[in-house]
Amino acid sequence: MKRFCLKAFGHFLFASCLLFFAINSDAGSKVGYIQMKVVMQSPQSIDVGKRLMVEFKPRNAELEKFRKQIQDKEAALEKESAGLSQRDLISKRQEIEYLKIDFDRKKNRQHEDFLLRKQEELNNFQNNINAAVTALGQSEGYDLILYNTGGYIGAKVDVTDKVLKLLK
Repeated sequence: MKRFCLKAFGHFLFASCLLFFAINSDAGSKVGYIQMKVVMQSPQSIDVGKRLMVEFKPRNAELEKFRKQIQDKEAALEKESAGLSQRDLISKRQEIEYLKIDFDRKKNRQHEDFLLRKQEELNNFQNNINAAVTALGQSEGYDLILYNTGGYIGAKVDVTDKVLKLLK
């Protein structure tokens, strides 16, 4: 499997190089590159994270309150366990275990919901980036704009700042 992936990557890299050199052989071609690392640190990207934190703050507080209630019940049981019958002690321990299971279920559900919302927001942000790249390419006559790639990219083809301006 690993060998297949490396072979496929090699073919992709070779085809990309051919495309790059074919485009650059024409003196009138215009190529641009976007540094996604810079775009992902942009104010628009940071706002996505802040919106998610605000959205999930009430649920985080509710979960924390529930965790505290479980801890309080455990502490109360510890204090009064000497005066309880064996049957009551088992019953209260079982109740606490059920609460812990419920807490874990709610915590996992919230984590899944957060990851889903985060992916939705990232997809929306990626769509905005794609629209900005398309607008830049059409308005300034670029033949090719690359992003999410590696390798050496010269400063002459870096159009990251222009895309960031269009995202505002």
